[in-house]
Amino acid sequence: MKTYIIAEIGQAHEGSLGILHSYIDALSETGVDAIKFQTHIAEAESSIYEPFRINFSSQDSSRYEYWKRMEFTRREWKEIKVHCENLGMDFISSPFSNAAVDLLEDIGTKKYKVGSGEINNFLLLEKLKRTGKEIILSSGMSSLNELEESIGFFEEYKNKISILQCTTNYPTQAEEIGLNVLETFKTRFNLPFGLSDHSGKIYPSLAAVSLGATILEFHAVFDRRIFGPDSLASLTIDEIKILVEGVRFIEKAKTIVDKNDTLKFKSLKEIFGKSLAINQNMQAGDIITFECLESKKPFGYGIEASKYLTVLGKELKVPLKKWDFLKEEYLK
Repeated sequence: MKTYIIAEIGQAHEGSLGILHSYIDALSETGVDAIKFQTHIAEAESSIYEPFRINFSSQDSSRYEYWKRMEFTRREWKEIKVHCENLGMDFISSPFSNAAVDLLEDIGTKKYKVGSGEINNFLLLEKLKRTGKEIILSSGMSSLNELEESIGFFEEYKNKISILQCTTNYPTQAEEIGLNVLETFKTRFNLPFGLSDHSGKIYPSLAAVSLGATILEFHAVFDRRIFGPDSLASLTIDEIKILVEGVRFIEKAKTIVDKNDTLKFKSLKEIFGKSLAINQNMQAGDIITFECLESKKPFGYGIEASKYLTVLGKELKVPLKKWDFLKEEYLK
């Protein structure tokens, strides 16, 4: 099954429409399947009382002002969506308010991602449920029971659901990634599952695919030294290219191989296989011992080396020179 690879721009655009569109162009050359955005409407989702998760910016007097700077108009969101689709990538967004869902529905969004902090926001989930659209749930801050409750919440409208293991720490350390949770998802939930990674490394996603993940998500950034709250937890464009190549390689490597089907190796086995030979001059009447045997390439010029036990103790009918192959007709 092909892995669905999502690159998230998030807030890497810093509120600049031009930078955002440049990300779309750059990511179109990496081979990702989708680009994910975050749709913020500050007045609907936040207030002046919201604290910064990371107090990284002196540019914004409050988190509310930061979200205001991250906003785009309906027309701009429509252009963003069209740009993605024209370049062959799906448009996905995480809404952070019911108003954001209305905007995204208005522009024809086909698939939604629910961020870790919203997975128990049942008001928002109700709004998304009513769209009937596909939903990707990120489990970063939720327990398995909380995740199960959120999954069950969508059953009435039969939305297509998939789930992502996620650790809400930016950047995520290796011991926090939780690859073991993928096996839990596989056995506990009969749903597509994957990894939303914030490590800033390509390794967790590659490992996740080898463990059965069919969805990957990660943040994208032009350079991890760039200003922004998620830069250190992101992959660069060049790293994403390598990751996509690695994922597609692993997918092919997971093709089921019949280890008993060795017919295609017949000619190679003849080249690398070995025949019995003797390692000393011998006369007719001499007895074959283990010490006088050698195995030499290629296969088929003497008795198979694997059958050496069948010749031990037998008498030679003819004299042989050192390194001659040993054949059945030479033995009594």
